[in-house]
Amino acid sequence: VYSRKHPLEIPPPSEKDWPKEENFFLQDPDGKRAALPQPVRMASKLVMLAFENAMEIIERREMLQEAQKLKIQPTKCFPAAEFQVTGRANCLAVSGTCIFVGLSVGLAAFKLSDCEELCAWDAGSTEICAIRASHMGNEHHVLLAVDEMGLVWLLCFHEETFWLVKILNEVEDISKQSTCVEVVLSPGGDFTGVLLQGNTKAWLEIYQLPKDSWLKEMEKDSGAASGLACREKRSSCTSHRGQKTVLRLIFLLQGSPVSTNNADAKLSLPVLLLKVQPHKPITGSSFKSPLDALKKVDEDSMLGLGYNHLIKASQWKQHEAIFCSTYQEYLEATGERECKEETPRHATFHFLLPSWILQLVPEIKAQPDVPAGISVHWDGSHNLCFYSLHHPLKERADSDPNPDVVWPCAAPLVCSAVSFCSRYLALACEDATITVWDKDLGYPLGVTATPGRRLIRSVHFL
Repeated sequence: VYSRKHPLEIPPPSEKDWPKEENFFLQDPDGKRAALPQPVRMASKLVMLAFENAMEIIERREMLQEAQKLKIQPTKCFPAAEFQVTGRANCLAVSGTCIFVGLSVGLAAFKLSDCEELCAWDAGSTEICAIRASHMGNEHHVLLAVDEMGLVWLLCFHEETFWLVKILNEVEDISKQSTCVEVVLSPGGDFTGVLLQGNTKAWLEIYQLPKDSWLKEMEKDSGAASGLACREKRSSCTSHRGQKTVLRLIFLLQGSPVSTNNADAKLSLPVLLLKVQPHKPITGSSFKSPLDALKKVDEDSMLGLGYNHLIKASQWKQHEAIFCSTYQEYLEATGERECKEETPRHATFHFLLPSWILQLVPEIKAQPDVPAGISVHWDGSHNLCFYSLHHPLKERADSDPNPDVVWPCAAPLVCSAVSFCSRYLALACEDATITVWDKDLGYPLGVTATPGRRLIRSVHFL
C-alpha cells in the first residue's frame, strides 16, 4: 500500500501562467472579455492597437511642436511700400536715402522714405542690367550702370539730376569694342574697377574718381540743369505710360526725404590708374648669366611672379619629358591636357584699406577710409597680387605694372572675399581648402577643408 509522506499542498501560482498582455487583470477584472466570441475579441484587440499607435503619433507631434516653439523664429518682413516703375525692373541699388532702379528703358531714382519718384534717365532707351552706387556725402551719389551691350556708364546724381560723366569702355572702332564682365565701386566712391573682355584677351582697369571736383561742379551747375531735368522726366513718363510694373520692396530703414533731377553738363573725367592684364606663363630664361637676372630683381626682399629665373627652355622640355615618361599611365587615364591659345579669363579683385602689407609713399598721408590698394587673382593662377593705388601716374597706366606684393598659394585660387573692415581676407583654392588671413599682419588665422573635397564657388563674410 502506497502512503504519501507529505500532506497534499496546492502549488503557488507563477508568472508563467499569466497572459502575455500586461496588466490583464486591470483591463478585464470581471473576465467579461474572455466570454466574448473569438472574432469580437480579435476586433477589440485591433481597435486597441490602433488607438495606442494613434496616441503615440499624437505625443510625438506634440513634442516636436514644443521643441519648435523653443527655437528662435525668423522675423517675417512684409512689404512696407510699393512704387511703380516704367518698363521692366532689372536691378536696383541703395545709396544713402535714394533707391536707383535699372530699367529696360534707362534709370529711375526714388526716395527711400516715401517711394516718391525723383527723376528718370532714358538716354536712347538703354536697358540697364547692373547698377553699383555709392554715397559721396552731402546727398551726392556716384553710379556705375552696365547696359545690355556691356558698356559701362559713369553717372553722378544730385538734386534730382543725373549727370553723365563718361562711358568708360566706349571706342570709335566697333571692332575693338570690349564688354564689361564685372564692375566694382569702392565704398565712398573714390575708385572703381572694371573688368573688360575683348576678342582674345581680358584686362582690369582701375580708375580714380575726382569726387571733390564733381561736388564743386554739380553745386555750380545744378540750378541751370533743373529745367531740362523736369522736361525729360515728364516726357519719359508719358511715352511709357502703358508699360507699368509694380516693384515691391521691404524697407527696414527710414531716411529723411531727399530730392534729385537730370542734366547734360560736363564733369571732370576719371583718371586711369592701373591696367592689369593676366600674367604670362613662365617660360625659359633669356639671361646669359646670374648677374643679368639679379639686375632685374627689385631691391625689396619679396616674392615675385617667378619670371627672373635661370632655367633654360631646354631644361623645361627635359623636365617635362621625364615627368611624362614617369607618369605615362596616369596621364593616359586622365587625358593629357592640350595646349590651347590664350582665351579671356576672369579675375576677382577687391579694394583694400591701408595696412602694413601695402606701404604708402612717405609723401602721401594715409586716409583710414580711402582704399590704398587692390588685390587681384586670375582664374587658374596660384598667385594673389597686391597693387598700390598711390604710385606716380607715369608708372601705372601706360604699361602692365608689376604687383607690389605677391602671395603664392599651394593650389590655384577659385574665389576670395574681404571683410567689411578690410582686415581679414578669405581665399578658397581648387583643393577645397579655405584660408583666412589677417591682412595687416600677413599671418593665416586658420585653414579648413570642406567635407568631401567639394569645389568651392563663392566665399562671403557675415
